[in-house]
Amino acid sequence: MQAWKDYQEKNKDRFLEELFELLRIPSVSAKSEHKKDMQQCAELVKKRLLEAGADTVEIYPTDGHPIVYGEKIIDPQKPTVLVYGHYDVQPAEPLELWKTPPFEPTIIDGKIFARGSCDDKGQFYMHVKALETLVQTNSLNNNIKFCIEGEEEIGSPHLGKFVANHKELLKADCVLISDSAMISLDTPSLDVGLRGLSYIEVEVTGPNRDLHSGVYGGAVANPITILAKMIASLHDENNHITIPGFYDDVLESTAAERELMAKAPFDEKEYKDDLGIKELWGEKGYSTNERTGVRPTLELNGIWGGYTGEGAKTVLPSKAFAKISARLVPNQKSDKIADLLIKHMEKIAPGNVTVKATLHHGGEPYLTPLDSIAYKAASKAVETTLGKVPIPVRGGGSIPICALFEKELGIKIVFMGFGLDSDNLHSPNEKFNVANFYKGIETVPYFHKYFTEMM
Repeated sequence: MQAWKDYQEKNKDRFLEELFELLRIPSVSAKSEHKKDMQQCAELVKKRLLEAGADTVEIYPTDGHPIVYGEKIIDPQKPTVLVYGHYDVQPAEPLELWKTPPFEPTIIDGKIFARGSCDDKGQFYMHVKALETLVQTNSLNNNIKFCIEGEEEIGSPHLGKFVANHKELLKADCVLISDSAMISLDTPSLDVGLRGLSYIEVEVTGPNRDLHSGVYGGAVANPITILAKMIASLHDENNHITIPGFYDDVLESTAAERELMAKAPFDEKEYKDDLGIKELWGEKGYSTNERTGVRPTLELNGIWGGYTGEGAKTVLPSKAFAKISARLVPNQKSDKIADLLIKHMEKIAPGNVTVKATLHHGGEPYLTPLDSIAYKAASKAVETTLGKVPIPVRGGGSIPICALFEKELGIKIVFMGFGLDSDNLHSPNEKFNVANFYKGIETVPYFHKYFTEMM
């Protein structure tokens, strides 16, 4: 609608500066020293929702970081959309790999470089500005609720309790999430599913103290060496995961589904060049898009032990550690896989070390039905602003709360992300295209329009 475009064009510089203000707050949920930053960010989200036209906005404390809830109710009998997002971000380390300061947003070649620019501040803020657009042009015909949390990056440990205790408050007809990616503005896509997650930490202990590697080396097992061997054994020569029972519940994709996914454009050379690698790696018998969308994976996220400081120290360490995560596909259960991982690591440990494996967090995989009203509305909205019907794809990431929302509220979720897989999520130099930010603000009002018309 022309009124939307005119309003957004007139205010686009302010929209961007407001996003920058959010990005300057180091709202890192994983680090206790950022507790005040988390509260400050929640307060700013509340302020911006009220300014955008929300009737009421409240900050709900949890045993961790607060949740911001806001709503604009025009008529209780009208359809209601619940927008979910998160204001917390990943740690920025390693800082030396950033080209610009991670919490000082900088535009380079049309891209906003900052931690949280795409995941998820830039994307949830599109919805705040879409609300403002609808309110200021007097064209909002449905109710909109917001649930913006501060713990998504650490597994949303307190959101479940909040949702269970506030079902009436969160009551809606669908959940709309922009915490995912599309192929590009030229080739739009919509995620129709996300993988689940099981995340564990392993501690391997050898001798009761660090030892002189000359005096004891060759006689005492080195925990780092043992851990490395254990991890190496988790994949076979075909990069198939070797843990017994790991694939038992995997929902295999049909030939038709694989054919549909193959329609998504993929340039292998461009993919490798972007990552600076010579060869791809993965489970034999599957394409790259299948490996990152419909197949479960097991990854080593971190490993450490011994002396890692400057210079040399000839030590045989007492302990070694690793963080290991599994991405899960439909029918797999995060608690079952976590139990398999923990028991397997304990089982394969040789007698010269002891192993302690613990769970960090997890979440369930999720699939969006293509015949749902919410998906149809999202598809039509994207087609309206980008001129092409979006391709349905499976996302490789995880949003732990998806299955929770459906279980507690009994409603479906639709993903409408405007990030790109190349936006360096969770990595140094995270970025978000300015054009994608503005296109998201342009598209979201159409979702509300079409969803309301179809209901």
